[in-house]
Amino acid sequence: MSDPAEFFAVGGCTCRAVRYGMASGPMIVHCCHCRWCQRETGASFALNAVIESDRVVLLQGDPELVMTPSASGKGQKIARCPQCRVALWSSYAGAGDALRFVRVGTLDDPDRVSPDVHIYAESKQPWVVIPAGARVFHQYYRRSEVWSPESLARRQALLG
Repeated sequence: MSDPAEFFAVGGCTCRAVRYGMASGPMIVHCCHCRWCQRETGASFALNAVIESDRVVLLQGDPELVMTPSASGKGQKIARCPQCRVALWSSYAGAGDALRFVRVGTLDDPDRVSPDVHIYAESKQPWVVIPAGARVFHQYYRRSEVWSPESLARRQALLG
């Protein structure tokens, strides 16, 4: 699988040294409004497509893994382009390297996915307007109540 047309979505960093493809759609897309994500991205929220690591296929380049602090205290690994330093995805301690939180803004067509949930909305910037009808949680949520049955099955197959 190396032809971009074979993937659900393709993306990469700004300088194009690192390119990747997503072999399927994500399990869920989080729009996280927590202060950690605001600090990490330098923006008002982070938009992450959660997907199995083996479904993120490197097409070009070799990202550098950078350990950074996280609110849990367990840290996160951020895959960055070693040249332009753009963050492509993260892995968190909870799922280890099994899941990737792909930065939606690095997709060639970021309109391909939209947030399924807005999390940690209690700390969102006051001028951010969340669309009517969106699923919003002041903090986190119970996966069993939010994820689709298909996504829950994918996660179960991956993590047991």
